[in-house]
Amino acid sequence: MSKMKLSTLKCLKLLADPTRLRLILLLQQQALSVVELQEILGMGQSRISTQLLLMKQEGLVTDQRSGKNNIYQSELPAEFVSIVQEAAAELPETAKDLAALRHLDRKRKDRARAYFDQLAGKFGKHYVPGRSWKGLAEALLKVMNYEVVADLGAGEGTLSQLLAQRAKHVIAVDISPKMVEFGTNLAKEHQLPHLEFRLGDIEEVPIATATVDLAILSQALHHAEEPNRALNEAFRILRPGGQLLILDLAKHSFTKAHELYSDRWLGFSEGELAEWMEQAGFQNIETAIVDRESKAPKFQTLVATAQKS
Repeated sequence: MSKMKLSTLKCLKLLADPTRLRLILLLQQQALSVVELQEILGMGQSRISTQLLLMKQEGLVTDQRSGKNNIYQSELPAEFVSIVQEAAAELPETAKDLAALRHLDRKRKDRARAYFDQLAGKFGKHYVPGRSWKGLAEALLKVMNYEVVADLGAGEGTLSQLLAQRAKHVIAVDISPKMVEFGTNLAKEHQLPHLEFRLGDIEEVPIATATVDLAILSQALHHAEEPNRALNEAFRILRPGGQLLILDLAKHSFTKAHELYSDRWLGFSEGELAEWMEQAGFQNIETAIVDRESKAPKFQTLVATAQKS
C-alpha cells in the first residue's frame, strides 16, 4: 500500500513544536511505547499521547498494537531528516533524551540477560512458550545438508546440538554469558567440535558478512528490540543462496509474557513477518502456522522461511 502524500507545510508546523521534535527524534532511533517515552522524557502520558496522535494524523508516525501497548515508529520523509537533526541539535534536551534512550536500552538488555541467565541448564526441562517438538520437527525438515549454520538467540543450544551432528560448522549466538558458557561446556561434553558458541546480540551478530548457509531464529525474534534489524543482520551474514528459518510465536494477546518470559513482542502475524523479510531483501518467502497449543493461552507456532538471492 502506498504511503499518503504528506503536506510540507503541515509537517513543518508540527515539527516546529519542541515536544514533537523530541518525540520524532527518539522514534527515528527505534520504535518505542508511550510508557517508554514517558520514562525517557519525564512527561505525562496524556501529553505524549496527544502529540503522537497529531503526528499520526499527518502520517509522521505509525503505531502497532503489542498487547496493552502501542509501539510507535517514525515515518519521517527523507527530505525532513536533516531538518529534524539540525533543529534537534538546537534543543538543550536532546543530549539528555538520547542518553536516557541508551540507558533504557541497557536496562532492557540487562533484564533479558538476567532472565536467560536464570534459565541456563533448564531448557528442555521446563515449559517455554512456542517450544514444541512438533514445531521443531517441522523446522528441522528444512534444515538438512547445510555446511555453516548460525543459530541466532540459541539459548543453551538445544537446536544447535542437533544441527551440529550434520553441519560442518554451527555458530550459536546468545546474549547471556551463562548460556554461552553452559552451551560451550555441553558441546565439549557431547564431543561436538563443530559447535561454537559466541556471545552477542541478534541485532548485531558477531559473524562475518556472507559466511553462513543457513540462519535460524528459533523463538528469538520476539525478544528483539527491533525485529527488522535482526532480519537485516540475518540477511547480511548469509551467503547468496543462503536460507533463513524462523520459528516463533504467532501474534497473541497474553500480555503476561512480557514479565514471565521477558518477551518484547507478543508474537507476529504471518503478514508482518513476511513484509519485514521482504524489506530486508529476502525472496521466496513462505510462512505457516505449524502448531496450536490446546491449553490456555493457546500459543500458536509460526514457521517462516526465505532465501537470499
